[in-house]
Amino acid sequence: MHELPQTLVNGLTLGALYGLIAIGYTMVYGIVQLINFAHGEIFMIGGFGALTIYLWLPSGTALSLALPLMLIGGVVASVAIATAAERFAYRPLRGGPRLAPLITAIGLSIALQQVVWAFYPDAKKARSFPQFEGKSLEIFSNLHIQRGDVFLLIAAPLCMLALGLFVSKSRAGRAMQATAQDPDTAKLMGINTDRIIVMAFAIGGAFAAVAALAHGLKYGQVNFEMGFIAGLKAFTAAVLGGIGNIYGAMLGGVVLGIAEALAIKYIQDIPGMEQLGGGTWKDVWAFTLLIVVLLVRPQGLLGERVADRA
Repeated sequence: MHELPQTLVNGLTLGALYGLIAIGYTMVYGIVQLINFAHGEIFMIGGFGALTIYLWLPSGTALSLALPLMLIGGVVASVAIATAAERFAYRPLRGGPRLAPLITAIGLSIALQQVVWAFYPDAKKARSFPQFEGKSLEIFSNLHIQRGDVFLLIAAPLCMLALGLFVSKSRAGRAMQATAQDPDTAKLMGINTDRIIVMAFAIGGAFAAVAALAHGLKYGQVNFEMGFIAGLKAFTAAVLGGIGNIYGAMLGGVVLGIAEALAIKYIQDIPGMEQLGGGTWKDVWAFTLLIVVLLVRPQGLLGERVADRA
């Protein structure tokens, strides 16, 4: 049990990563009722965008100086792909059968993976990502936090709070709420719903880029396949917390991350369950948790029961 605090910290950082990506899912679904399964690849492209900027900088540039430029590069790449996907892949299908954009999202996910694999230099294998030098930070003599995780633990709550304030206080945020509640009435009230939907995709893409930069700093690499599992986990986190709820997405990510960390550490120590522990089974326990929560509370942890839109 003396390792429990460290395990919880590890789960918290992993959950913050899931939560940042999950906010992109929940933003889009809350407004257009679309599960954008290509969001994981938008996250992946943000990582490659940040890496590209770092490779363009003069050799020996300190990571602390390169980080803001890398963040801008990742955000530009992710937002460009997210808004292009909305304009050319999803908007023509808006108003059609719900299955059509869902299938399109899956196809777009595969296409983006293959484009990066085929055209980004040396993307057929994992590309090294810069990391902060030095030992991990020590807190209270028994807790260790990687230097890259510090960025994640600062960025995740700041992004979540900033978005929450934007949606609740700003004119554009209120327009988002109106569009999510009833897009037809919002349009009659003079709201440009197309612009609002594009804004939702752009914000989701920006958050995915922040998460991709944090992922690279945490694991020291990016690869063209990293968006699939990360996107699936983020979708799980969004559903777990209550899809359509910004704070629920982050809460779902944290719960999922801590559950994974605890499962990796302790399940294998339970008599008779030695074969069901370790990192190999972490995905199984994550989705098992989702099933249990949805059986008890189908709308998610912070979701609200609402009537289906007519």
